[in-house]
Amino acid sequence: MESKRQQKFAGVIQKDLAEIFQREATNLLPNVMVTITKVRISPDLALARVYLSFFNSNNTTLALNTIKAHVNEIRYKLGSRIKDQARIIPQLEFFVDDTSDYVERMDKIFDKISKEPRQAEEPEQEN
Repeated sequence: MESKRQQKFAGVIQKDLAEIFQREATNLLPNVMVTITKVRISPDLALARVYLSFFNSNNTTLALNTIKAHVNEIRYKLGSRIKDQARIIPQLEFFVDDTSDYVERMDKIFDKISKEPRQAEEPEQEN
């Protein structure tokens, strides 16, 4: 479980990265909207795991690799924003947040189950 300090720092990073992606992502990924869904911080605040969701992108792997290729530039921009709030600027690791895909898959499974005919329940026999 994350401490209050980790949660607060994660919120700061998420907010600032969101602003960076809002302004800069059009240069990296034209016509793709990048959303930061979650940020997890290590206990020593040196590593940030950033979960991204891509809208209007057919190839999320390519989009993620593009962002990973520019991680130093993104970290520099983050550092210039949070330099007064943080002692160290965390290393950034980017991951695809597949929660929406998971929810969509589960919805399809539940729809399939609900369309199947129900079998009549057999009454229990008493001995």
